Amino acid sequence: MAPIEKIMKDLADKRPLFHSEADFQHALAWEIHTRYPSATVRLEVRPGRIGKREYIDIWIKNEDKIYAIELKYKTRKIDVKYDAEKFHLLNQGAQDIGRYDFIKDIIRLEGFVDTYPKSIGYAIILTNDDGYWKAARRLATVDADFRIHEGRTLERKLKWSRDASKGTMKGREEPLGLKGVYSLRWLDYYKLPDAGPNQFRYLLLKIQR
Repeated sequence: MAPIEKIMKDLADKRPLFHSEADFQHALAWEIHTRYPSATVRLEVRPGRIGKREYIDIWIKNEDKIYAIELKYKTRKIDVKYDAEKFHLLNQGAQDIGRYDFIKDIIRLEGFVDTYPKSIGYAIILTNDDGYWKAARRLATVDADFRIHEGRTLERKLKWSRDASKGTMKGREEPLGLKGVYSLRWLDYYKLPDAGPNQFRYLLLKIQR
């Protein structure tokens, strides 16, 4: 299969904006299906061996390889018209939760590739919120371990600081332990000419044995 970066670049030419994470998921799956019509492409697949209630966003079987893709689409508020289509994106905020969930995706994909031979995982987060790719001005934030800004390396055990509130951590209290080491490099996706938060960028991590 072609590098995901190439597929994302071609997708940006056709679909620079998405209404939701589900819209992004469907568009990427369709782009892959169009490129590889003989491949099996499925959405929301539960493999069964990485957790009873865990699903893979996009599951692809192409020749003798299996690819698992997990997606996140995080937005700041923007109202824009593109190619006669109106987009009204919400200000999702809660970047600390978004970072935690993205890293949890990586760990799930590590479990997937350990379980399935000849498999490759991809974790992708696409956003127009620069709070994800820019480093914090203060180092001592409650989610310092989970930061995913440009140039950072993710590895080993990550956890909330002692100052994190119970409300922040609700449902996400557990530390996250990574098996691999990941150097973070953000890529440009699309830049709108006349809109507020007008730059979309994405982080793509490849997970394999």
